[in-house]
Amino acid sequence: MDPTDNTSALVIDDHPLVARGIADYLRAYCGCAQADAICRASDLWEHIERHGAPTLALVDFWLPGGTALPVLERLRRDYPATRLLVISGDGDVAIRDKVRRLAVDGFLPKHVEPAHFALAVSAILRGEVWFDDAPCASLGGEEARELPLSAAELGLTPRQGEVLALMLKGLPNKRIAQMLSLTEQTVKEHVSGIFERLGVRNRIELITRLRGKRIDA
Repeated sequence: MDPTDNTSALVIDDHPLVARGIADYLRAYCGCAQADAICRASDLWEHIERHGAPTLALVDFWLPGGTALPVLERLRRDYPATRLLVISGDGDVAIRDKVRRLAVDGFLPKHVEPAHFALAVSAILRGEVWFDDAPCASLGGEEARELPLSAAELGLTPRQGEVLALMLKGLPNKRIAQMLSLTEQTVKEHVSGIFERLGVRNRIELITRLRGKRIDA
């Protein structure tokens, strides 16, 4: 891409050095005439109001306070022409699957080689999609975070999602029944359905399977 065109990019990452490094790389090697770094999502909307929507928004999945999902949803809704590329140092493949459902244009793990990154950016700017499907190891030093998942994303009914959320808190069936105003037998049936749907045999396997996840029932 000709770097003299009007291609612009915004990098949203809460690590200033990372954000500025990516912005510099976009200008030097990816044909972006302008690339700015933003470290707080709250500054993103003010920047767009002043300078207009960028051609490309590159967003780290984890931002201060939680995931970038609300930011991505608003960008997709309010600025549909902006291409969206999500990056993450978290190796959980559920992140890639979650952002794919938001109709973003690409996903890359942070550990990829610069040349690979440049190819992905070029493809996305041409109107293509780019999702790296291979799982990656989490980068060291990442703080523990919980990825929010809905019952529907797990193939569960809303009521099963409520039961599952309480199960993951360690509550027994009797207590779950009391909290949800259900009979204990009904809770047992929901638990069996959850086990079957998620391919686990007991609560230990369930907790292991969903480690690092939070169910938004």
